[in-house]
Amino acid sequence: MRTMRLHEIGGELRLEEAVAPKPAAGEVLIRVAACGVNFADTLMVRGQYQEKPALPFAPGMEVAGTVEALGGGVDGPRPGTRVAAMCGVGGFAEFVCAPAAACVVIPDDMPDTHAAALQVAYGTSELALNHRARLKPGERLLVLGAAGGVGLTAVEIGKLMGAEVIACARGEARLAKARDKGADHLIDPEATDLREAVLALGGADVVYDPVGGAQWKAAMRAANPEARLLPIGFASGEVPQIPANILLVKNLDVLGVYWGAYYRFAPRVLAESFERILGWYREGRIEPHVSNVLPLDRAGEALALLRGRKATGKVVVTL
Repeated sequence: MRTMRLHEIGGELRLEEAVAPKPAAGEVLIRVAACGVNFADTLMVRGQYQEKPALPFAPGMEVAGTVEALGGGVDGPRPGTRVAAMCGVGGFAEFVCAPAAACVVIPDDMPDTHAAALQVAYGTSELALNHRARLKPGERLLVLGAAGGVGLTAVEIGKLMGAEVIACARGEARLAKARDKGADHLIDPEATDLREAVLALGGADVVYDPVGGAQWKAAMRAANPEARLLPIGFASGEVPQIPANILLVKNLDVLGVYWGAYYRFAPRVLAESFERILGWYREGRIEPHVSNVLPLDRAGEALALLRGRKATGKVVVTL
């Protein structure tokens, strides 16, 4: 099979031939049609992600494709079935193995690019806003990094859940993407004081933050009493240190969200979440915004788009 693999941390991906994997017990073999690209992939190739696969490896955490073969003890999805699946690593390849429990059958009319873009981004936001923050209709939701892969889904899902959404992103073009997904208010943190702008709107009841750094600090100070703050990631490169005195004085909750960990300790939570997301998709209530589609041999460019914050929405590699 063809694959794009990394041989040294911080190096470049190489297009090469490799032996296709065989599914172990509990796994299925998938012929990959498309692979969603995530910020976590950019961290993984630099050795900065919390999980460090052995070299050489192909990045790619989420795929869409067709089941080719079943491992021991697996009775489905049957070969020939179109699925979306979390593989964790290895998606930049023509074949990959994934746990059968991590596969979800997708509708026949669902494009591969949409299926590959749905799991991590929408899954993270649905889990964060519903399961963790328990966002209520009428609450004010502040989304930082609102034009990115997960940020846009948080705007979209926040509106679906009945929230008043404040979208924070750099530049008019990026803010326009958030407005198209239903954001009620738009803030450019380079053009205005984030804390003052949020306070002028009445403060935030829930903060969704994939950015970290200075924006986290400003958002925390703009949070209302008993607000819930969701650290999703640290695209700024700065992991904020949370002052306990502010949590105490404002009665704030900080709720960590590591979506992938649920496959290990509460897979049913993810299965129910993804069923809700697929239901919204079938009803036409959500539509993934795929900003860039690149072939396998340009997977390195796909990672660079995320590192340089040049993508709005999701980046997908196709095979």
